Amino acid sequence: MGIRSSRDVRRASRFEVLHQIYALGSASRSSLASASGLSTPTVATVVSELLDWGVIGEVCTEDSGGGRPRARLAVNPARGFVVGVDVSETYVQTDVFDLALQPRASDRQALDTGHNHPGDVIDRIERGVGAVLGTAGVPRADVVGIGVSVPGRIDRAGGVSVFAPNFAWRQVPFIELLSPRLPLPLYLDNPLKASTMAELWFGAGRDARDLAVVTLGTGVGAGFAVGGTLVRGTGNAAGEWGHSTVVIDGRPCRCGNRGCLEAYVGAPGIMRQLRERVPGSPLLRPDSQTATITALAEALAAGDPVAEAVLRQTARYLGVGIGTLVNMLDPAVVVLGGWVTALLGRWLVPAATALAARHTFAPAFHSVRFETSALTGNPISLGAGIFALEGFLAGLGVSTSRDPARHTAAIATTTPPAV
Repeated sequence: MGIRSSRDVRRASRFEVLHQIYALGSASRSSLASASGLSTPTVATVVSELLDWGVIGEVCTEDSGGGRPRARLAVNPARGFVVGVDVSETYVQTDVFDLALQPRASDRQALDTGHNHPGDVIDRIERGVGAVLGTAGVPRADVVGIGVSVPGRIDRAGGVSVFAPNFAWRQVPFIELLSPRLPLPLYLDNPLKASTMAELWFGAGRDARDLAVVTLGTGVGAGFAVGGTLVRGTGNAAGEWGHSTVVIDGRPCRCGNRGCLEAYVGAPGIMRQLRERVPGSPLLRPDSQTATITALAEALAAGDPVAEAVLRQTARYLGVGIGTLVNMLDPAVVVLGGWVTALLGRWLVPAATALAARHTFAPAFHSVRFETSALTGNPISLGAGIFALEGFLAGLGVSTSRDPARHTAAIATTTPPAV
């Protein structure tokens, strides 16, 4: 959240306090001050606001070591629901979460290059939202926000898909098109930011505030957090690491440039390596990236030499990219995720990180930890749900038709956050 005024400071403080409550499961005011780095009076004010609005509640008390017992606070899951939508190049996944960010229902619909126009995508989002709310039994009136992740560069404030090269979208007013179909608070961002937020709240970032999240799929990118804060850049374009050049005048990339990392380690690039090595390879499924990468994984498990050669070549390019990333950011953790990582990570991650050591300044490499994402479910839809939660928190006390009094009951039990 960009901090520009006292209102922004209050919003950021709310978000950080709630972040720490999710991370700790339940927490006292003093532990929240310690974990967040905020002053005790600031935490007291934020907690009072969140209690008044029913976002959190008191779940129990604990011995303070003398004096009055301390109340422990946790998120009130019944306060409302958020929806997260992951629009990828091959599917649209929709998940609904309670306010504790526990998943309640999920829907996935296929998407292909013949049906990726904005209207087609919006149709699937509308159907997906209807499906998950129906399955979970959630009335639309209880949904406090919907976060949507769309690949490419996003104008968050305007709700515009500025450039989505894999969809050939330019300046698509996405939220303007979606809002008549789903008249609820809507928030647009991209998968790099969403997956980073999910790792920051519920994954590797819970104990490492400086991290990079590398996503390998049809597209390739990286999200960054520094000091526990998501890095967006001036135009929300930070993270297009997949479009850094690794080969001068190399393969054409769908972004219009040549030699981009994505053209070598994204799913289409891996398929091209396989095709160039063995044009008629039985591992190739020309009409399906997922089927090809799955077949490649099965061949690697069987020790197939062609698959191993493709893996080694992919790891070379990925290792160069990771080395450059570590040199630039010096993160505590690099998390590798995305569906290609899920299928090939068992072989690809160790090979690429070993090669990255050759391209990294030694002190930085020895201080970084490499992990494969351990989040269950879809981290992008979870991150999109967190963006909806962020928007909801920003609006509390500004304008709402809800009566806060009916949400202030203490919580009898608490559920740990989704991991």
